[in-house]
Amino acid sequence: MTRTFARMTGLLAIISAIVSINIAHAKPTLKDYGSLPEIQLIAISPSSDLVAFRKVTAESDRVSVISISSHNQLATIDVKAIQPGALFFLNEEQLVLIASEYKKLEGIIDSFNVSTAFLYNLNDKSIRQLLIPGEEPVARGQMGLGRLIGISPDGKYAYMPAYSFATALGPDVSLKFDNADYSLLKVNLKEKKAPSIVTKGSRSAYDFFVDDNGNVLAQLSYDQKTNIHRVRARKNNEWVDIFKEKIDIPEKSFVGVTPDFKSLVVLDTNEKTGRVAYYTLSLADGKLSEPLFGRDDADIEGAIKSFQRVVYGVRYSGFSPSYQFFDPKLNERMKNIATQFPEQSVYLVDFSEDWKNIVVHVEGSNSPSEYYLFSEGKKPQFLTSSRPQIKPEDLHPIGKVTFTASDGLKIPTLLTIPKDKVSAMKNLPTIIMPHGGPESHDTIGFDYEAQAFADNGYLVIQPQFRGSDGFGLKHIQAGYGEWGKKMQDDITDAVNFAVKKGITDPNRVCIVGSSYGGYAALAGGAFSPDLYKCVVAIAGVSELKSFLSWSKMQRGSKSSAVSYWKRQFANGTIDNAALEAVSPVNFAQNFKAPVLLIHGTRDQTVPIEQSERMNSALKSAKKPVTFIELDKENHYLQESETRLKTLEESITFVNKHIGPQ
Repeated sequence: MTRTFARMTGLLAIISAIVSINIAHAKPTLKDYGSLPEIQLIAISPSSDLVAFRKVTAESDRVSVISISSHNQLATIDVKAIQPGALFFLNEEQLVLIASEYKKLEGIIDSFNVSTAFLYNLNDKSIRQLLIPGEEPVARGQMGLGRLIGISPDGKYAYMPAYSFATALGPDVSLKFDNADYSLLKVNLKEKKAPSIVTKGSRSAYDFFVDDNGNVLAQLSYDQKTNIHRVRARKNNEWVDIFKEKIDIPEKSFVGVTPDFKSLVVLDTNEKTGRVAYYTLSLADGKLSEPLFGRDDADIEGAIKSFQRVVYGVRYSGFSPSYQFFDPKLNERMKNIATQFPEQSVYLVDFSEDWKNIVVHVEGSNSPSEYYLFSEGKKPQFLTSSRPQIKPEDLHPIGKVTFTASDGLKIPTLLTIPKDKVSAMKNLPTIIMPHGGPESHDTIGFDYEAQAFADNGYLVIQPQFRGSDGFGLKHIQAGYGEWGKKMQDDITDAVNFAVKKGITDPNRVCIVGSSYGGYAALAGGAFSPDLYKCVVAIAGVSELKSFLSWSKMQRGSKSSAVSYWKRQFANGTIDNAALEAVSPVNFAQNFKAPVLLIHGTRDQTVPIEQSERMNSALKSAKKPVTFIELDKENHYLQESETRLKTLEESITFVNKHIGPQ
């Protein structure tokens, strides 16, 4: 694609200097693929004069703030200790960083990733944590303290939910997490003072909504013991139920409020189309509307909203996102932006208060993760690339194909093709890469693993097997109870499809996956031993029964999380024998392909014991296996060093067994 965007003027010149973009260009190295993106976050202030972004290198991790009008860098914040995952401006003086710290919590033996919100003041360069566990009235021992759901009209206070106590009960028990209520707190943004409780919630509460004046509109709760999902509205200083249902796994997502603050925005499946659609729930009488937005060929996967959760439109699922807004002009504008990046994924990152300025993030065959600024009445500006060492010409193209599984189900699939093989796609060494989740889906974008494997000469196939989301409810439901069975058959069928088409060499196929994909990789080695020449499982489940027991211990036996896994594993009553029959750890003797296991020691999603058990089973069966523990890494490979190590070990392992000839 020929770019006509203004590149090296104004704002870009400053960002370019800060991120050290080099004019000379060499072929990307494995480090360029495996390192975390250099630019990870971009936010603009309400007036659009200020831009904040996070820059990550091996030496530092910083958030910078620059002014568009003055072309000056206003702040540099060292964030290596807190690793922010989100940025947004409250106003022209205050920047919020939503961060995650791995730390011990008072009164708890284990350490956890603790989410917190930090407020940075551009005037005096100060930074402080807004809510601190154990500081009254915030209960100690909780992890999620990074949510701001509203701001007072004068900008002096933020509204933040947290487990808390109304009164102190003594030095040893006053702020203990056990039996605390999830309440809405009012936090002073101008000076450090103890928060006050605006609305006392309950142990089962999980969210609140407020209007633009700071008035509490609704309280949401889900009781893990009774499975009651409830919405209460505030009327005449009392809580009144406006929605209530008993359900093992809540299906309705309350994601925001309408601009008039009279209704909550609800995402739920439209039974007629089998697709997630947009509804509203009246705060006055609890009436649920007919679907207001929705398509029969895509799910709504998210709402476009302000940080105070006023909803302006929706984003649809698919290999590339698409959008729909209430405002026809905004709708047309976003369509025009997307048309400038054909066959790419265009993500709306941030927008000014008046929507005159929009920042988008673009990924795909022509874009290695780039940011652009679209300002009303001005030419679009290329801002920066997340990966300045990788240029558009380095990218390996991404193609789409749909094949028919053995039972007739259509399986959408992505192919990442080595660029020098596009015109000669025949008998290529191939990586089958099932995604995690499993209720997730791959998208057209910069997949660092797929691009790195393609750069080493491999065709990468990513089938959206049954159980994947984004392709309708029926596609999701078709995966219930099919772990190691029809879900695995879809992955096998993807290999057979590629072999039949002549693009894959059947003697040079490896399966590589993370999380659920790690399970699928191990299941491939256990249940299709002749299909693969090597297996790489990163943070994979190997034993379903013990994983379910661990989930019960972590979340409670009646929790919605446990109900979710029961539905995934059995779609009904759990049968331990059936779980054992699809657990790769019990079939180590079947493996013919060598196995590489990789797992983070701090994984709180799939415990490292799952890989330890698989390693022991394979060793006992005298099968070739390598087990690599990633010290201080979690489930999502958020450290550059361990992410790069994982990629290097995976490619070295695959090269050894099916390396391009």
